[in-house]
Amino acid sequence: MSRMVGTISRGVRAPIIRNGDNIVDIVTDSVLEAAKCDGFEIHDRDIIAMTEAIVARAQGNYATTSDIAADVKAKFGGDTVGVIFPILSRNRFAICLRGIAQGAKKVVLMLSYPSDEVGNHLISLDAMDEKGVDPYKDVLSLEKYRELFGYEKHTFTGVDYVEYYENLIKESGAEVEIIFANDPRAILPYTKNVLYCDIHTRARTRRLLAKAGAEKLFGLDEILRTSVNGSGFNEHYGLLGSNKATEDTVKLFPRECQPVVDAIQAKIKAATGKNVEVMVYGDGAFKDPVGKIWELADPVVSPAYTKGLEGTPNELKLKYLADNDFADLSGDALKEAIKEKITEKDADLVGQMVSEGTTPRRLTDLIGSLCDLTSGSGDKGTPIVFIQGYFDNYTTE
Repeated sequence: MSRMVGTISRGVRAPIIRNGDNIVDIVTDSVLEAAKCDGFEIHDRDIIAMTEAIVARAQGNYATTSDIAADVKAKFGGDTVGVIFPILSRNRFAICLRGIAQGAKKVVLMLSYPSDEVGNHLISLDAMDEKGVDPYKDVLSLEKYRELFGYEKHTFTGVDYVEYYENLIKESGAEVEIIFANDPRAILPYTKNVLYCDIHTRARTRRLLAKAGAEKLFGLDEILRTSVNGSGFNEHYGLLGSNKATEDTVKLFPRECQPVVDAIQAKIKAATGKNVEVMVYGDGAFKDPVGKIWELADPVVSPAYTKGLEGTPNELKLKYLADNDFADLSGDALKEAIKEKITEKDADLVGQMVSEGTTPRRLTDLIGSLCDLTSGSGDKGTPIVFIQGYFDNYTTE
């Protein structure tokens, strides 16, 4: 009988990871034990993926608000700091903001609107249109924002992030002024000291501000690039990709991940004789249709992966073949014709009509999204994901 199952994604349970744990051994042993308990075999080109969180936890890659404050004060001199384009998140940014505020005399907080960079909305597009506000030009004070839009709470969290961030800054000992704008240069009449906190648009933001006369200019990816008083750090992303650990501690994005994935690949090879692919993943890259949230709050989906995960899919669109090239065929004849077409397909299908509609994204971004949805972000207890059949196609038996 022909094979009837394609890609399988399994969440694999693991121990609670602590600082100093051997992440390579834990991931390898967890997958091998899962295979034994669940009765599946490990094959060549299977994929083992682990959340960035367990790698960072094993590394002890943590920092306190005091560490953040010290770095901010060293870079900005403890004076007024314009903090622009942060995402609206208690988990992702609130503790960072607490540390930033502790290192400044005053924070001028500039929020983008109607939503932050990853789709968390302060207001709806309809409300903005109704009030005649132009998001490309209009700079709103807090008073004007409240006059126009009142107190809006997040769809899912029930939090008014404007009020939440305002109070957090005050509680951290700094003065606060809040404005709303989408042009990064709008901050400059308030202060020439700017900490830009956007993730995927940060290069453009820096370029515009530097050209417009910002004096002390740093990105969130430049805070804690090196250790402060023995703290954790990330030499590439700084505080980008960090998460709340406690009320005064963040877990940073993991560092030096490539040796981890390479070592797991080697250990599985030694144990099973199979060549698997391995990756570390953070947020997947997908958008929620109700909350409008684009999930990718990490600087990248995957900070490290083995060589076999490089590139993009090279697939034919089966329904296109069935409706066009082989419209006159059915049954076994259609099946065999499609299989032959797949077997003979070009090594690079970019630009060919027969591949139109296949997902034009990198493999690591696609697989990372699958992993993120499989492992979840709560209490599933499966920070490791084992994927089989991802590289199979209609011809695979």
